[in-house]
Amino acid sequence: MAIEAIWNGKVIARSDDTVVVEGNHYFPPAAVDAGLLHPSQTTSHCPWKGDASYYSLVVDGARNTDAAWYYADPRQAAIEIKDRIAFWKGVEVREA
Repeated sequence: MAIEAIWNGKVIARSDDTVVVEGNHYFPPAAVDAGLLHPSQTTSHCPWKGDASYYSLVVDGARNTDAAWYYADPRQAAIEIKDRIAFWKGVEVREA
C-alpha cells in the first residue's frame, strides 16, 4: 500500500516503503520531491532516536517552516529511519 504526504494541494512524497515510528511515516529520500524541501537551521533532540534536522516546504510560493524532519545519524535503536523524511505541521499523510 502506497502512502502519500500532501501539503498545499501537492503530493510531496509517495512510497510503499515507509517506516512507521511513533505514528509517523518516514519516507525514503528518493520518494520525496527534493525540489520542495529547503534546509532549515532547526534541530531537535530525542533521547532514543538522536538529533533531528529539519526542512521547510515551499509549494507554489507558500512556505511551511520546519514541516519535515530526518535523522542523518540516529542512535542504533532508530537506525531503520536513517535519512528517511517524516512530516507534520499540516502535511496530510494518508494511504494513496
